[in-house]
Amino acid sequence: MVHQSEIQQALADWFAVNARDLPWRRAQTPYTTYLSEILLQQTRVDQGLPYYERFVRLFPTIQDLAIAPRDEILKAWEGLGYYSRARNLHRAATEIVERFDGRIPDQENDLKSLPGIGDYTASAILSIAYGQPFAVVDGNVIRVLSRLTTFAGDVNTSAARRQLKTLATDLLPDDNPGAHNEALMELGALVCSPRSPSCEICPVSKFCGAYSIGRQEDFPVKTKKRPVPHYDIAVGIITSDDSRILIQKRLDTEMLGGLWEFPGGKREGAESLKETCARELMEELGITVDVGKALTPVKHAYSHFKITLHGFYCTIESGEPESDAGRQLDWVVKENISKYAFPSANRMLFDELGIDSGD
Repeated sequence: MVHQSEIQQALADWFAVNARDLPWRRAQTPYTTYLSEILLQQTRVDQGLPYYERFVRLFPTIQDLAIAPRDEILKAWEGLGYYSRARNLHRAATEIVERFDGRIPDQENDLKSLPGIGDYTASAILSIAYGQPFAVVDGNVIRVLSRLTTFAGDVNTSAARRQLKTLATDLLPDDNPGAHNEALMELGALVCSPRSPSCEICPVSKFCGAYSIGRQEDFPVKTKKRPVPHYDIAVGIITSDDSRILIQKRLDTEMLGGLWEFPGGKREGAESLKETCARELMEELGITVDVGKALTPVKHAYSHFKITLHGFYCTIESGEPESDAGRQLDWVVKENISKYAFPSANRMLFDELGIDSGD
């Protein structure tokens, strides 16, 4: 890359002054680096910060994380989304204790053998925690490098990602590669934003190809996203004679695996939402229900689709609830429901149901 050493120095000088004061930087260990990198996947720093602080309080070491019940970890993760990260965090912690005597590996192949650790996370741990020369390439780095070099490839393709990884590796300094990686990511987060980047205060703007031609927002190049599908979901709030509420636990193989939910499912065709609720409860639990009053609908967005969640008060007319898929069922008093880890959309029904969210 042209002006490589000058860019390295400009980034280092800028980061020394402008780096955010983040807790995992104050006490930088392999564990805090690993934990913060997993938490911040697909998550903004401001969203992830309280979760990080919660995790280091509840699970101060990798050993604490390994021996904790998985439901406790899912509860601590509740609301952060992408729950496979939490499940993999627990599995990886167990393997680190069993296979590596509780020490987070400092070899690339060993790290990548752990659940939930791919190229990016392994490179971040190796460079930041162990000072090894591995370049990291996340969304912020892709944006910075694409603009610096006016990279014309579609960054959503694997070929372009490999090329950008090469560019990032070429720019990596011999000294303190971890701080350099953090500086690039920080620049993307604070200055080189997707829209209206602050080029006037950017430490490397004089080396930036996109800035020189006034086309910053044309980079990185991406294919247009497909329209996001929307689904209506109807769930039943089934109450027993002694006022307990029926909940079910999603299978590990399902999206949101390990979390609890109110039973129900997706609307099909032109059926009404009440018909959806009754059909789903018959198919899932083998019961017929009287579908009563509706709760206020809840809208929620996932990474690749959106839903509107419709809750209905239901009473059982016939049958004993039994999951057709082997999901765990539990009748829970209202006061204890907040102890269970629920997806965000289900939790949005809590207030109207008179359930303390436990926050």
